[in-house]
Amino acid sequence: MADQELHLFSAFLAMEPTDSLIGLARECGGGSVTERVQRFIWEHCITKYAGKLHVPYLRKFLKKLIAEVELNHGDVIDELYEHYAHYMTTLKENDLEKDNARVFKYISFLFPDGCLELSRCLESRKLMVQLQCSLNMLEGDTGCSVWPSSLLLSECILSFPELFSNKSCFEVGSGVGLVGICLAHVKASKVILSDGDLSTLANMKLNLELNHLSVETDMSETTEDPNMVKCIHLPWESVSEKELQNHKPDIILGADVIYDPVCLPHLVRVLTLLLNQAKLYPDQCSGNHPVFSLGSKFSSDAKVNVTHQANANNGDASDASLCKRTDNGASNVGLKKRPTALIASVIRNVDTFNKFLTLLGEANLTIEDLTESLRPLNFLPYMKSYDRSTVRLFSISCK
Repeated sequence: MADQELHLFSAFLAMEPTDSLIGLARECGGGSVTERVQRFIWEHCITKYAGKLHVPYLRKFLKKLIAEVELNHGDVIDELYEHYAHYMTTLKENDLEKDNARVFKYISFLFPDGCLELSRCLESRKLMVQLQCSLNMLEGDTGCSVWPSSLLLSECILSFPELFSNKSCFEVGSGVGLVGICLAHVKASKVILSDGDLSTLANMKLNLELNHLSVETDMSETTEDPNMVKCIHLPWESVSEKELQNHKPDIILGADVIYDPVCLPHLVRVLTLLLNQAKLYPDQCSGNHPVFSLGSKFSSDAKVNVTHQANANNGDASDASLCKRTDNGASNVGLKKRPTALIASVIRNVDTFNKFLTLLGEANLTIEDLTESLRPLNFLPYMKSYDRSTVRLFSISCK
């Protein structure tokens, strides 16, 4: 499968916007959706995955695909016409309006050329993750959606596996579990995922099982099985220090968790407890796992006026240079023997983020901006809906 076809196939399985799919189909055909491209879509996408993807999405895609071919005076292959006619006659209008439905997506991380030296790079140069998620990113189902910060954090894990392998990792607000699946892939010694919403937690467990990972839910047990991922219910506002004392993570992770001003004091309290485990329980902490640290201090008692704009083409130029480095950028990383939190976030509200900075300062925590220093490879070149330039990456640690 050529790269252009692989991008089209991957975008289809990820349920990218249908306009993006049409654009990728044009690229495959050298400017138009040729019969060869239609045949590829039918044989590799529709035939194999029609029973697994959201039917209203497939109907919408076929409608646009047929319109695109006819607009350019091309011939639509019979199979596409017949399949679209089947949807037209069997799908009721109220089925099309169910935007709160849980659907299956397949997120394919495509390892760039020349990166076979990355540890855990598969021979196929592709890691496909199946996820059940929600089409409704708002109105109460936010935890079951795929957010851009979780995509960037996942790319970081796959780009810098040496920073996470053999480390104990604890994620707050784990959502669909994508970050945890990537941590398990790079062989983190322990992966603990958490969420405060029980429905989200149940969906997360399903996603782990879909990706052939074992799930353990006992909060008090500790397991070193690399294929075992622990899932725990962790409401930030009520979790106690005692409940967290058995967890001694080397790295705490979070994606798009800085969004609700009401939740921020509770989030900072949880981060403080996890980051301070070595101080609170020194006899129980081995201190044998160096954790990364980079420069560029970001003062937690300062205010921010967000004007950051990363490379508009998703950092392709820097990705290429990273790919050529034998250590994949690890030479920029200093080691320190204390827990660190790695938080990826889209700063949607400056006041909310400034409140977060203030709370970190009051908790005696420091924050560093790693957005430019720890720029990941582009594993999602087909995903036009994902704007990496909007996501910022921070590390948080004790002073």
